[in-house]
Amino acid sequence: MKYLVTGGAGFIGSNIVNSLVDAGHGVVVIDNESSDAHEYFHYNDKAKYYRHDICDYDKIKYLFEGVDTVFHCAAEARIQPAIINPLKAVMTNSYGTCSVLQAAREAGVRRVVYSSTSSAYGLVNQIPNVETQADDCLNPYSVSKVSGEKLCKMYSDLFGLETVVFRYFNVYGENQPTRGQYAPVIGLFLKQAKENKSLTIVPDGEQRRDFTHVSDVVSANILASTVKLETYGQVFNLGTGTNHSVNELADLISKNTVMIEPRVGESRETLANINKAKTVLGWKPKVILEQWISEQLNG
Repeated sequence: MKYLVTGGAGFIGSNIVNSLVDAGHGVVVIDNESSDAHEYFHYNDKAKYYRHDICDYDKIKYLFEGVDTVFHCAAEARIQPAIINPLKAVMTNSYGTCSVLQAAREAGVRRVVYSSTSSAYGLVNQIPNVETQADDCLNPYSVSKVSGEKLCKMYSDLFGLETVVFRYFNVYGENQPTRGQYAPVIGLFLKQAKENKSLTIVPDGEQRRDFTHVSDVVSANILASTVKLETYGQVFNLGTGTNHSVNELADLISKNTVMIEPRVGESRETLANINKAKTVLGWKPKVILEQWISEQLNG
């Protein structure tokens, strides 16, 4: 089987690529290697890589020929940089997603699995977050990612392209980005501890997050590429159903901490209701945060 992964040299995408290659599949990767959160990008010798921007439809469209499923991971994937540069976030996450969907449609691709975000739930929704809650987008990142969700549903309803949407809750694990002040917190904390630096905590550290290991995200993506659904364009939460405060996370890694400037446009708490993914996809998370962190510190 032939698959295409956008953003396949980045964090989540590279893990999907490795899983597909290990299963013996042919894999094509589109990645413009533009993220400044990565100290380096991740490649698999058995995949074929093309350094293109997903917004450049004329350059990417031919790469979709003969592809069964597209895993669409390419994105401007962080909240604070999107607040600084909304145009870039909207261009990549909205227009770029439409470009990917149209290329898939024109090439006769069977299914597109779209990586979205728990940031869609914002502040007003009750915890735990469930897929039927209304969107509450607080920043350009969440707006642009939710618009991609709407495009996926429209391409399913109007054009018959099978799409599946995942809202990820704070993914961590192998190949996670660690560079810059806006890097995801687990990778950043582990890097800071390794370098004997203070862990930088955004006040007051009582923000709670549902941290989800990348291997669990990958397994859901692989399931979504084959499972038969009654309707397409559906949204599924991917989390663990438990959450931790940033202070609790820091305590697992180092007692050497320092408070930094507050941030705007971020949720106070995330917690996934994952009953839908369990029931419909037959998926469940396996990795335990505390155990994984212990292995990183002591391995």
